[in-house]
Amino acid sequence: MATTAARIPAKRTTLEESRGPHRVGLRRWLGPDYRMGFLFTLPIVALVLALVAYPFCYALYLSMTQKYVGMPAVFVGFDNYVKLTFDGFFRRAVYNSFIFTGGSVLIKLVLGMGMALVLTSAIRFRSFWTGVLLIPWVAPTVVSALNFLWIFDYSLGVLNYLLVKVFGILPQGIGWLSEPGTAMASVIGVNVWRGFPFFGISFLAGMKAIPAETYEAAAVDGANVLQRFRHVTLPGIRNILIIVILLSTIWTFNDFAIVYILTKGGPGGATSVLPVFTYEMAFGAQRLGEAVAAALYMLPPLAFVIIVLSTHMRRGKKQ
Repeated sequence: MATTAARIPAKRTTLEESRGPHRVGLRRWLGPDYRMGFLFTLPIVALVLALVAYPFCYALYLSMTQKYVGMPAVFVGFDNYVKLTFDGFFRRAVYNSFIFTGGSVLIKLVLGMGMALVLTSAIRFRSFWTGVLLIPWVAPTVVSALNFLWIFDYSLGVLNYLLVKVFGILPQGIGWLSEPGTAMASVIGVNVWRGFPFFGISFLAGMKAIPAETYEAAAVDGANVLQRFRHVTLPGIRNILIIVILLSTIWTFNDFAIVYILTKGGPGGATSVLPVFTYEMAFGAQRLGEAVAAALYMLPPLAFVIIVLSTHMRRGKKQ
């Protein structure tokens, strides 16, 4: 009897091992209810595959075809990407996109930081000014762009009227949106006006989370205002700073409405950024294959920026 009882556990162990070592490993790492976890996550995985993975894979395939509206697609491999590489209009659109994105994000960063610093100080009607400064961010993009289309108008615009008639700064009006020298600066200004409150309100939330004792200790140690900002404020909002820059870079690089409503990429392609270039190629020239290739062409650089900023954010958390 004792011999038979001693053999029973051995048989059970052998039976579990016969099911496969990978099952034992899954139980160990995922827990005993890992099958139920897979069942619960299956709808989310299916939704992601349906809404993200399939359209992306189809767009990748379409970018390798010669596809016109109403015509069947013809597979051409990487010919569309090669053509875009040597296309002067495409390279100008890429250059304009980097100028538009870099200039806008940098100015929004400075203005947003200034907005947050002012709103954290002891000023009267702080809640009122916070609400006023958020108006550009909450206003619809189309409404903001149409308002600035009127403001920048050469003959009827309020900006030229103020500079010429009221203050007498200029002898005559400027075609803010019709001259290559001022068109890019004008669309950057509109993007900055609309986007800097997002920076400001995000930085304001981060600054309020920094304990006041930290500033008091720095002041006791003899740190001046700039030193407290550098060694207390900036490290305290480091992760927020990276996230806001990351989101704003993506949003600004893909901004279509402001540029298209104000200039449609003109004059002479001076403000032709990548979203406008893609739109004109897809719906103007009806070359869908090349348009999708142009949209996907800049995906690796954007992914690189996201990876770099995310890596810095993870390093900051470890520190």
